[in-house]
Amino acid sequence: MQNKEHDDVKKEISTEELVAEEAVTPDDTAKSQEETSAEAPPQVDERDVKIEDLQNKLLRLQADFDNSRRRNNEEQTQLAGFVTVSVVNKFLKVLDNFERAEASIEKSPDSETIRIGLEKIHKQFEQALKELNVVEIPSQGEKFNPEFHEAIMRTENSELPEDTIDMVLEKGYKINERIVRHSKVRVVTKA
Repeated sequence: MQNKEHDDVKKEISTEELVAEEAVTPDDTAKSQEETSAEAPPQVDERDVKIEDLQNKLLRLQADFDNSRRRNNEEQTQLAGFVTVSVVNKFLKVLDNFERAEASIEKSPDSETIRIGLEKIHKQFEQALKELNVVEIPSQGEKFNPEFHEAIMRTENSELPEDTIDMVLEKGYKINERIVRHSKVRVVTKA
């Protein structure tokens, strides 16, 4: 009988030990996770690191592009201002001479002197245009070309070939190959 009691006590102890081992509190779980995480650092995916790096590079490139565009716009505005000032200065000299000519008309009734003064102003004006690379588009006696000419009128003229410009109503000009203003012309047609 003693053996039986001894076996029952042994079973009780074994069962109690088992229950004690299996009974885990939430604090124990957190402690075991902390121990695990303290032992091994969390896994970082290399792809996530590359994605973050590429996103940072993209943000820097976008900022650089925006800064470049802003600087470019500022430089264009400044350049346009310098060009405008340069052009205006060339024409202010001509304007000054026109004003002097007008003042001399009041003082001198001599029309020959006035004509000579106006011719000089005209040459000065043409020189200012030449310095700006502004060139007159040849039109009188030329074959009509819609790239350079604008036909305002048509006329019949048996002495000239068809599509020849026989009269220039308003001169056209270009800077290098860029048209500033088309020549307004009258063009010959055959009946």
